[in-house]
Amino acid sequence: MSSAPRILIIDGYPKPSREEFDRSGMKYAGVLYAEMLLTYLPGATYDILYTSDPEVSILDKKGLAAYAGVLWPGCNLTVYHTADERVQKMIELCGRIFDVGLPQFGTCWGIQLPVFVAGGEVKSNPKGREMGIGRKIRLTAEGKMHPMMKGKPEVYSHFVSHDDEVTRLPKGSTLLSGNDFSRVQAAEIKYKKGVFWGLQYHPEYDLLQMARLMVAREKKLTELGFFRGHDDFREYVDRLEALHAEPKRKDLRWQLGIDDDILSADIRQCEFKNWVDTLILGKKWRHSCQYTSTVKS
Repeated sequence: MSSAPRILIIDGYPKPSREEFDRSGMKYAGVLYAEMLLTYLPGATYDILYTSDPEVSILDKKGLAAYAGVLWPGCNLTVYHTADERVQKMIELCGRIFDVGLPQFGTCWGIQLPVFVAGGEVKSNPKGREMGIGRKIRLTAEGKMHPMMKGKPEVYSHFVSHDDEVTRLPKGSTLLSGNDFSRVQAAEIKYKKGVFWGLQYHPEYDLLQMARLMVAREKKLTELGFFRGHDDFREYVDRLEALHAEPKRKDLRWQLGIDDDILSADIRQCEFKNWVDTLILGKKWRHSCQYTSTVKS
């Protein structure tokens, strides 16, 4: 492998959904992941695979051998809808990656998928949709010691947008954080030859991208009761975008209940940086215990 790691990014959003993002001014999930990747691994190269497009074939083991790791952004499909060919394609691909042993990282759909593939359970959340800012996410005892969560506050908030949740982790997993809305917010999944670090929340988002996602979902969010109508919706989105433009504004931070765990990329994205450092670059990490990656770059 060359000195510049090559990473595979799997964007499962169907084309109509990506076109909806175009209309709302939101970047594609795969693009957001590519930007995050280059922030913490500037020399990396990457390929984005839009797996829900009918003409896109999934890679075989020989094709996967060209990559140092795999990234799974969010997706608006449902992992337990296994009759959907788009879902089945990604289930097969994720299983193949576990067979090969490439390190994986994912968010939202990107934690639900490996959980399902490894034998865990994902269901619709009876509490409904967790949207916008997920509050009071707390590290478990194992999370406080785990290298993925190095630099994370014990209790924090994060960007969320999901209807489904992990209800049972598979054998070989470690629960790293959760909140009252979703018990599993971060976890490590070890299966076959591979390891997957996953989050239910979205480190790839910032306030602007969350605002743009809400624009794409305005009708649904209003019907679900998050907003009383368009004016109420517009006021909230405008505040998010204003705080994005001026993150030191005390009034907006206080009114929206948003602190540095959301505004600081160093805190918001530390899980991803730790994945790069530990599982791609192979760095050692010491706490009161030691974690040593066996993956070579």
